[in-house]
Amino acid sequence: MKSQRPSGWRFIAYGGCFVVLLCIFASTNDFRFESLSEFCRIPFPLCSATQSISFDHMENSSTNDIRIFIGVLTVPGRHWRRQLLRLLYSTQSPVGAKIDVKFVFCNLREDNTSLPEDEKLKIDLEMMHYDDIIILNCAESRETAPKSYAYFTNLPDMLNSSDGSEPPYHYVGKLWDDSYFRFQPLVDSLANQPREDLYYGSVIPCEEMEPHKKNSFMSGAGYFISWDIVEWIKSSDIPKKLPMRGAEDKAMGRLLEEGRRGKNRYNAKGAIYNYPGSEPTKCARELVPDTIAVCNLKLDKRLIHTMVYFNVTQNLKPSIFYSISDLNLKPLIA
Repeated sequence: MKSQRPSGWRFIAYGGCFVVLLCIFASTNDFRFESLSEFCRIPFPLCSATQSISFDHMENSSTNDIRIFIGVLTVPGRHWRRQLLRLLYSTQSPVGAKIDVKFVFCNLREDNTSLPEDEKLKIDLEMMHYDDIIILNCAESRETAPKSYAYFTNLPDMLNSSDGSEPPYHYVGKLWDDSYFRFQPLVDSLANQPREDLYYGSVIPCEEMEPHKKNSFMSGAGYFISWDIVEWIKSSDIPKKLPMRGAEDKAMGRLLEEGRRGKNRYNAKGAIYNYPGSEPTKCARELVPDTIAVCNLKLDKRLIHTMVYFNVTQNLKPSIFYSISDLNLKPLIA
């Protein structure tokens, strides 16, 4: 009588080879089937589960890193601009910082008119997919001060941890959606600043260089304050007494001056500036490599030109699915 052992071993060998081939196929083709990924956790030498790519700046960071929260103030209908900024900000991986970016707008109304259903649907899908939108209980209007005030006063309740042992973020930024910030230069600059009572940005008027001068303030295109100032804005009675209306950046400067806050001021005017030739021209300059932010990018062609100048696609990886040379991306700086 013949032994069945050889055929049994042959079956096991074939089965093992099939498992290895499955895992190799899944890894090289970047499939993300959960069952297959779980299966690939079996300790075969050539089997490795695929990992989804995360663009979350809060991951893989040291506890000593600077923690920065950025709110980009925008309006509901600016879907295309939000998507461009998502791409720009999510593909930056600054060293030495944890950065969280959210888009901020008031109730889903523009000019006191309810948004069309298709606009609401787009926003719902954005929120489901990206989870990066904050909707405040305020009204969109040409007077931007109330919106910024609502933004800062809501953050402590949104972001503070239950134990309150340490601030959730060292700095909070307020940007407009026509500004583009480069995170690594920003982090390098903030690393040298105090973490309390800080007011950081590009001082206005445009020709002014002294940030402590009376009636000066940081441009609303993008400025940062330390977390203690955020908490003070929420709890202080001074904002309730001041006329928080008109241009929000000017109102913020007036508020900090009245409350004697933001004594640590840093003017980054040389690195935060308006797009070349844009108004007001005194705040504009030619693009330079050591830029922290370019502002007044209201036109998409300005933003695209800025993206090309800073070679934002330099980390594009080769792939069998496209030829990088076909994309013809030519940076304007080395």
